[in-house]
Amino acid sequence: MSDTTIKQNSWQAWILAARPKTLSGAAVPVLIGLSLAYTDAKLYEEGVFSWTAAVLCILFALIMQIDANFINDFFDYARGNDDAETRLGPLRACTQGWVSTDAMKKAIASTTCAACVVGLPLIYYGGFEMILIGMLCVIFCFLYTTHLSYLGLGDVLVLLFFGIVPVCMTYYVQLHVVTLEVFIASVACGLVIDALLIVNNYRDRDNDRRDGKNTLVVKIGEKATESLYLSIGIAASLLGITFWVNYHILAFILPLIYLVLHFFTWLKMKRIHQGKQLNECLGETARNILVYGLTVSAGLLLL
Repeated sequence: MSDTTIKQNSWQAWILAARPKTLSGAAVPVLIGLSLAYTDAKLYEEGVFSWTAAVLCILFALIMQIDANFINDFFDYARGNDDAETRLGPLRACTQGWVSTDAMKKAIASTTCAACVVGLPLIYYGGFEMILIGMLCVIFCFLYTTHLSYLGLGDVLVLLFFGIVPVCMTYYVQLHVVTLEVFIASVACGLVIDALLIVNNYRDRDNDRRDGKNTLVVKIGEKATESLYLSIGIAASLLGITFWVNYHILAFILPLIYLVLHFFTWLKMKRIHQGKQLNECLGETARNILVYGLTVSAGLLLL
């Protein structure tokens, strides 16, 4: 099925394929890691904050997110999971004919290479271990869509690659150490961003069940998923107590704004329950993630 209002392989098509609304999920962990590093740099004798490394971390995260979106678009189309007639989420580029499959293959190769090129200079700041981190990011970027999401491991990968890895490694690149506060903050960040995957899979639960995609939502059921969505927001906020303990009181208090927004999105999610209208909850969850990242960072930097 092709949407003839969008010229195939045009700039408009590629922008839609890149899914700009998802980029906040990639930027927020890096933003939190950078804010923690900038705040703590004064505690270390050689703790000089590098703006060049900061920019490279942000660019790497954004390019990898676009790469993941391209990979997801292509492989879901190739497996026949993106039926335009039954799809509930935002439309996909390959399915709609906005981007040809050959062009998407080249785009995946190009963005993967671009991420590697951007990430390579981080060796200078973080050491050769950055090569391993970069390789893992690329490998699991492919494995998520092609295999692991079908085994219900998507939430684990979000916790790792949208929480622990980006927050901790962004901090490590700057200060060559990872503190307990940073690790706890990374777990909280991963939980906040996992809410996006949860509401996405909650919306798609019937289609996923039909396609043999055993997401966590399919495994535990809709009622448990609703409780999980609320619980991870509460858990992330409670983990923010680590900021208070380490005298970053505002970094605990300000994100309570996020928790209020998260609660109201949860109420809407329960009320809508099923269908395309849940895309409203998806958009609100993306907004909530951005609010969380901005309030945590502001709380750290305003101290």
